[in-house]
Amino acid sequence: MNKKPIIIAHRGASGYRPEHTLAAYELAINFGAEYIEPDLVSTRDGVLIARHENEISQTTDVANHPEFAQRQTTKIIDGESKTGWFTEDFTLDEIKRLRAKERIPQIRQQNTIYDGLFEIPTFTEIIELVKNHSPIGRTIGIYPETKHPSYFKSINLALEETLLETLQANGYQGENAPIFIQSFEVKNLQYLAQKTSLPLVQLINITGKPFDFVVSGDVHTYADLVTISELKEIAKYAKAIGIHKDILVPRDNTNKLQSPTSLVNNAHAVGLQVHVWTFRNEDCFLPLDFQGNPQAEYELFFSLGIDGVFSDFSDTALMVRDRFTSIDIS
Repeated sequence: MNKKPIIIAHRGASGYRPEHTLAAYELAINFGAEYIEPDLVSTRDGVLIARHENEISQTTDVANHPEFAQRQTTKIIDGESKTGWFTEDFTLDEIKRLRAKERIPQIRQQNTIYDGLFEIPTFTEIIELVKNHSPIGRTIGIYPETKHPSYFKSINLALEETLLETLQANGYQGENAPIFIQSFEVKNLQYLAQKTSLPLVQLINITGKPFDFVVSGDVHTYADLVTISELKEIAKYAKAIGIHKDILVPRDNTNKLQSPTSLVNNAHAVGLQVHVWTFRNEDCFLPLDFQGNPQAEYELFFSLGIDGVFSDFSDTALMVRDRFTSIDIS
């Protein structure tokens, strides 16, 4: 694991364009990101589309469509009550009538000038973008996340088979394909491991537990998954772990960084790569140590030997990465 860390464009270049739009993905590709990262949810007619959540009032103009007013509802998603509009209640044709908007306008007001301009893309359209916009000599990878897989399975819109069928139809095959499939749940990754040799990534949050563990009554938490014994288990079905950055470098209650943990070394020892999320330039996301200096945060994490970063600002990530190391990634 001595290559340059990969730069994963988190929901596209979402520091500059509304997330999960073709414009955001294309800008990230133009910046030089090696992977673009779509979160995948399903429409009522079983089409995979890119949205951060299946509840879409924060990321689309659905509330401005009077013809959909009666679709507003309240649901329990992964144990949380959410009120709004949900992708599984819309056909693809209806989703295509909506337009994306900036999810965090209070922080990224500059992105609101793009509100209303961009469609909600399908996973197939994202693959086509990658194929059509990959510069000569560069392969752009895709890093899709299955969102709420237990929930979608419970409403007969399971994501996994559709995902694999789409990838196979577009030539993604084998463990060296330019793709990582990620999930915060465990059992759907173990299922995928039986169906495909494409690389899988176990996402690990700073708190809580995988929702499929909640459903099954499994007492293990995300904190348990980073123990050496559980890392060995993850390595049986996944190629990498995708971790909240505070797991690797904890923060104290004043938002100052503490000493790094040994997680990178432990993961590497069992053959797992370590990809870390999410890097953002704004001070409200940075530890106190690096306010006004997001570049220094990247430098710290690169120095710990990580294998990839998820970033909203892939231009910043690439600049620091390429300055930090001159190791050839070819």
